[in-house]
Amino acid sequence: MATPDTPYDAVLAAARDVTKLECALDAEMLGAALLGSVYSVAETDRADAVREFVGGFLSATARRRTAAAATIRTVFAHLVPEATGAADVKTGKLVPAWAGQLGQVRLTGSYAYGDVYGDQTSYLATFAYDDELGGPEHAVVALVDHNIGITKDVFVGGPAERILGQVRQMCANDELTWFREEDPGVLRGEVSRHLTITDGLGELPSEGSLATDRALVGARLAVLPTPASVPVPASDDPIPAERRTILVREFLASAEARRFGLDATGTPDLASLHFCLSLVLDHSASLLDPDPLRWSPAVAGMFLLDWVHRRAVLDIDDAAMLPGVVRGWAAYSGRQRGLPAAAITQTDDTIAELVPEFVRLYTTGERRSPATAAVAQLIADGVDLSNPEALDSWIEANRQRLTDDQS
Repeated sequence: MATPDTPYDAVLAAARDVTKLECALDAEMLGAALLGSVYSVAETDRADAVREFVGGFLSATARRRTAAAATIRTVFAHLVPEATGAADVKTGKLVPAWAGQLGQVRLTGSYAYGDVYGDQTSYLATFAYDDELGGPEHAVVALVDHNIGITKDVFVGGPAERILGQVRQMCANDELTWFREEDPGVLRGEVSRHLTITDGLGELPSEGSLATDRALVGARLAVLPTPASVPVPASDDPIPAERRTILVREFLASAEARRFGLDATGTPDLASLHFCLSLVLDHSASLLDPDPLRWSPAVAGMFLLDWVHRRAVLDIDDAAMLPGVVRGWAAYSGRQRGLPAAAITQTDDTIAELVPEFVRLYTTGERRSPATAAVAQLIADGVDLSNPEALDSWIEANRQRLTDDQS
């Protein structure tokens, strides 16, 4: 076989057997997989890259008269209807009988399930074609990760009844998971909102079927009702000062604070205590889906083993107090959210296991950002951070070392 001259020729070659497929679903999955190669290598907005590619493909292949070309053009036009020229693609005589069922699906169920901590939510929607030529009832599953704020993976497969049954059984057998029916508009809104962020990533998650199924998932989401309300964009201050004050006051009056010696009876170092609590809240505010009461083993690990070393300068008293503050806050948060006792215990056990590595990272400073390392050195050198002249003198004296650290 000759080497394709253009990417469009390569797609036509890959789709040469599309007319031999048995149903519209198989063709849509093939088309989505072909567009996945465009999605995965795009250097800018991935969704825009796919739209532009489909528009270019439809223009470049407008005069192709083979059945395969006519069929894959029809498939792409249904998968990416907003692409330039998609509305002009007509179902002609060359395409298989199932082509009339492309995209002709109806929603048969919408659900959500996830972990009780709130780290991840999976959304599941089932669809059926209007005619058996379309193919079997199938499921669309999208995994939203609230810690990194993206739709981390998507999947299209079937039979829908089997997938739904497996999910129900999994959740019924695990007290740390939940399952519910979901409003289809909410499902569309949440998956789409986080997919928009995923589309802009410089590097995609390495596992799963995100790239190969993205176009088909987008087409299925478009079938669902428009969300009743659009989420309010995150403000520059997702946890306002007034709420911070209330949260800290209520925590310090809690049984969890007393248990870890963080209330008045424990006579803690108040300066370190309030600094550690401010770091806990700052970390929550830094997440794309911020919630100061959402703490889990995963969130604790992100905080103690990464975020705090990159973003904060701790003295020895702060470092000694921080693990206890995190344990107390996580236990308090779990009770406030009504988490099962097993979930609260699991988070506490995980934090305890993380402490030795937290201490090691604090001691070595290996995860400090250049800015944090510079501030730490300023403090170690006894420089008054409120004195501009002292700061300028220190920077001038250490300019070469700072340049070497950044290179």
